[in-house]
Amino acid sequence: MGRIDLKERAAITAISCRSYRIPTDGPEGDGTLAWQSTTVVVVQVYCEHHFGTGWTYSSDACQAIVNSELADALVGHDALDIAGLHEAMVRSCRNLGRPGVVAAAISAVDIALWDLKAKYLGLSLLKLFGSCRVDVPVYGSGGFTTYDELTTASQLASWVGEFGIPRVKIKIAESWGREVDRDLKRVALARKTIGPTVELFVDANGGYSRKQAARIGQRLYEEHGVTWFEEPVSSDDLEGLRLLRDYLPVDVAAGEYGYDETYFARMVAAESVDCLQIDVTRCGGFTSFMRASAIAAAHCLEVSCHCAPSLHASVAASTVNLRHVEYFHDHARIDSLLFDGVPVPKNGVLTLDPSLTGHGMTLMEADAAVFQIG
Repeated sequence: MGRIDLKERAAITAISCRSYRIPTDGPEGDGTLAWQSTTVVVVQVYCEHHFGTGWTYSSDACQAIVNSELADALVGHDALDIAGLHEAMVRSCRNLGRPGVVAAAISAVDIALWDLKAKYLGLSLLKLFGSCRVDVPVYGSGGFTTYDELTTASQLASWVGEFGIPRVKIKIAESWGREVDRDLKRVALARKTIGPTVELFVDANGGYSRKQAARIGQRLYEEHGVTWFEEPVSSDDLEGLRLLRDYLPVDVAAGEYGYDETYFARMVAAESVDCLQIDVTRCGGFTSFMRASAIAAAHCLEVSCHCAPSLHASVAASTVNLRHVEYFHDHARIDSLLFDGVPVPKNGVLTLDPSLTGHGMTLMEADAAVFQIG
């Protein structure tokens, strides 16, 4: 096997950052929020004639952080030393506070750094990370509370039929849990649409109270065979999540708002979840994702990738304790509008191509320009 010849130093020469706002294809909402667009912040990190691309679904406020604190921390330093670069980014934002926009900005840059390193070495991320699988299992996700019955049924049927996905999820806890009858009717519709063998998941986005979630969760399991109850109460209520995890026969999941490793360590230590959710576009990129999944593994827990299926595919393939990746309607649609090479599920999995370099996706500049802001 040939030896890769590395130079002593592959210096980062520049970082660019642009924001794009993409309207939804219809009104969207969950139990606690409604939205009509999603902002994507795309970062590109340059080294010699190579560049890496990363992105996050956040606010265009990320741009100011990338262009100031993060660029100052990275430009001129070795692009291949990602552990050191990641720590430099975190330290540079100490006085800004890490959760939220800062973490999203760090995530986008970290993803771009890993893409750059893989390209520099002529490898796919699949090869760079090291894989334990090539086919990554997904679940269909959307089923917004704003959908009518026809739209909901059509979306569910396409996941099961067109993509062969054997597990799907819808949103419930409409209007902060004040529309329970409609919640249950929508779950019944979902079960009727997908049939008896497809797994059915629900996501309350923290919209219920503890006792309310306990009552509803029992009915969801007994009447409709629901096996996954995501954020039945607020993810900040670690004790409430633990009580529901102990009481309900369904799996309780949370973690999508984890912006650093400490968050995940606290959630796992509190025994609050059956499956820990991690979002590579929020937690600090691939670097923090791998650390968070290790925390879960040390406590015999599986992890599930929250949203961003295109970006999660490679790191999911290297995660031994992976359960699945969320094939989220919004992000799957947005990525196909902005990027070339986006993976599409077939027979319920995303299949990765190890012959590609980096994550295998490139920004379609002309197509994306239509949505650019700022």
